[in-house]
Amino acid sequence: MTILDSVLLGIIEGFTEFLPISSTGHLIVASEFLALEQNSVTKAYEVIIQFAAILAVFFNYRDKFSMDKISLWAKVFLAFLPIGIVGFIFSHQIKELFSIQIVAIMFIIGGIVFLIVEKFFLPQKTNPINDVEDVTFKQSLLIGLAQVFALIPGTSRAGSTIIGALLVGLSRKASAEFSFLLAFPVMSAVAAYDLLKHYHEFNDAHLVTLGVGFFVSFVVAYFTIKLFLVFLERFTFVFFGIYRILFGILLLVIFT
Repeated sequence: MTILDSVLLGIIEGFTEFLPISSTGHLIVASEFLALEQNSVTKAYEVIIQFAAILAVFFNYRDKFSMDKISLWAKVFLAFLPIGIVGFIFSHQIKELFSIQIVAIMFIIGGIVFLIVEKFFLPQKTNPINDVEDVTFKQSLLIGLAQVFALIPGTSRAGSTIIGALLVGLSRKASAEFSFLLAFPVMSAVAAYDLLKHYHEFNDAHLVTLGVGFFVSFVVAYFTIKLFLVFLERFTFVFFGIYRILFGILLLVIFT
């Protein structure tokens, strides 16, 4: 992996991790185009750029990381449990699902779901929850169940949690923010697990590449979170639905 590869993948991870367009799907496609071998080094790199994205959540929501927010984090942890349990039990089966074709199909399906939700469900919602701290435990669990679909490559963790949050009554902004916070335990668990498996790859030979990827991913993720919330103050998720459909079709045309 070259420095340029590191920069490109860092940008992709930082930009797509918190948007409902599947960071994993984009990284798989980017790795295919860059002809990067999926080995322990690239896996260690993915750990680093994911960890950078986790820190971006922390620095954007420092006020939420305090002892007086225990109730909020209890709800976030409850939402984390379904994907944590299912992902642990079926980890080997999930790995076998990774392919460009599945990613493309799930991009299209996810895009259609967003368009349906925006067209038929959201207009019926009145007085949505605008503050993530007002989310109930029941709503948190339902959002967590929706997040399980993210285990299918191309579905998008952010996308599935946002859809779940919208359907249980959160506003677009609150849905995005709950998704950001929920990313913290999910991505921390994944990064910690992968770190234990690939810690031996963090040596002097790869430090520069890893450091560049970390920095780029953090900066891009930090500003993407802020800009995404600004975007949602004026627009809906229709754009992301259309993008997902077009990108999925493009993948099918190129790789099949």
